[in-house]
Amino acid sequence: MVSKQRILIVDDDANIAELISLYLTKECFETMIVGDGESALLAVESFQPNLILLDLMLPGIDGYQVCREVRAKQQTPIIMLSAKGEIFDKVLGLEMGADDYMEKPFDSKELVARVKAVLRRYKPTAPTVPEAPKDKCVEYPDLSINLTNYSVIYMGKTVDMPPKELELLYFLAASPNHVFTREQLLDQIWGYEYIGDTRTVDVHIKRLREKISDHESWKISTIWGIGYKFEVR
Repeated sequence: MVSKQRILIVDDDANIAELISLYLTKECFETMIVGDGESALLAVESFQPNLILLDLMLPGIDGYQVCREVRAKQQTPIIMLSAKGEIFDKVLGLEMGADDYMEKPFDSKELVARVKAVLRRYKPTAPTVPEAPKDKCVEYPDLSINLTNYSVIYMGKTVDMPPKELELLYFLAASPNHVFTREQLLDQIWGYEYIGDTRTVDVHIKRLREKISDHESWKISTIWGIGYKFEVR
């Protein structure tokens, strides 16, 4: 019997939390509801959710801090929920490590669709015959990106990266000097059913540049008005 995927709902509005739980339960998810940040951190350890729906305005420890502490230990997917719809708030949430951001009030069907889309990206793949290493590893001077074991080695040191950052870097580096639009990158990395903003790509590129500086042999280049490319000199 296949076990249900577990969704942790963190929201101090009991009515909203119960409504979200109802819709997700109908889609065969197992849910758990908590109403504050401290309880959320405890539930992450005990409930071991496959995904966290995280409200930002929580009593005590707010959603940003919960996201930060979860990200310090694990890569459980997080979708932030907030009445704040400003670009600054969305970008801040993504920079904290969230995988998606939804503004309240939201449509229940869209929420379920986003949950499924994010989970697809993080769903462990079944064991298969390993592909040739050359198909899963890209190497340049002082940079090695391995998609088989999800590792990046830069200047001789391992760089910690969330899965989407690593997948984005690998995808660009695997096609050197090829220009990709933001829409193409959303399609390839987040999936064609991803309902999001192209700024998501910009935020992830910004994170990559903070961790990996331009090299004399290569760099991540912005093609203004179009998108990005991994430029090899």
